[in-house]
Amino acid sequence: MLAGLSTALLGACAPAAHPTNPFVQGRTLNIAHQGGEGLWPSNTLLAYRNAAALGVDILDTDMHATRDGVLVLSHDETLDRLTDTRGRIADMTLAQVLAADAGYGLSLDGGATFPFRGQGVRVAQLSEVLAAFPNMPLTIEIKQAAPSLAAPFCKALRDAGATGRVIVASFSDTAMNEFRAACPEVMTSMTEKELRPLVLLSKVGLSRLAPLPGRAAQVPVRSGNIEVVTPAFVRAMHARGVAVQVWTVNDPAEMRRLSRMGVDGILTDRPDLLKTVLAEEAGQR
Repeated sequence: MLAGLSTALLGACAPAAHPTNPFVQGRTLNIAHQGGEGLWPSNTLLAYRNAAALGVDILDTDMHATRDGVLVLSHDETLDRLTDTRGRIADMTLAQVLAADAGYGLSLDGGATFPFRGQGVRVAQLSEVLAAFPNMPLTIEIKQAAPSLAAPFCKALRDAGATGRVIVASFSDTAMNEFRAACPEVMTSMTEKELRPLVLLSKVGLSRLAPLPGRAAQVPVRSGNIEVVTPAFVRAMHARGVAVQVWTVNDPAEMRRLSRMGVDGILTDRPDLLKTVLAEEAGQR
């Protein structure tokens, strides 16, 4: 499994010290995935406001750009699944995106009713969310790799004074590297390619030898037949000042198991369930 790791990787040295990581707090943070997709329309101001009122610790978002260059929040690259409108966000103007009913697609009872349809719910803009929640930590995933969003994204964070409360993530190595170059003061998670050697080397107690390009590890519980989130992985990341945030967990029993393992955050579509679990866990300590 480890045979593909290069000699250079095995020869890398871990940094001697790490600045304090504000996302490592000695407790599991409640991260509302897409604002709480299991409760409210994904990536909307309605979802974010309700999640904040619930008392979550971090809001999770996904970002694309419209044809006229406005940064908007959507998990999908198209509006097809979540709204009453079809089309790629990158091919649409902001006006066209805002005309879509972002509450159209969500049913909480298996399709019997759609309580958010026709209620004026719209796709959120990044600038709106940064302004509406000036003190709320955010994790923002760059979904769109080309054209690059690094420069306008960094400017938006700096203009809002938000650079110190954001974790930026992406599955795209290109998008991540461009953003790090443009905005080095903002904390980033690591891409799948960057995380792989950390996960595999943690199996044999050697993850300290792998490069550490980010300060957050946003990971699934498992990937294929590999158990990603293990006590050894969590310990190894904490030893190097890295926050471990696990996605996307909606089962209370799994939430409880991960919290007891010491993960730093859980991304969930059901922040209400996670709130209950974390309160119960805190009460038992």
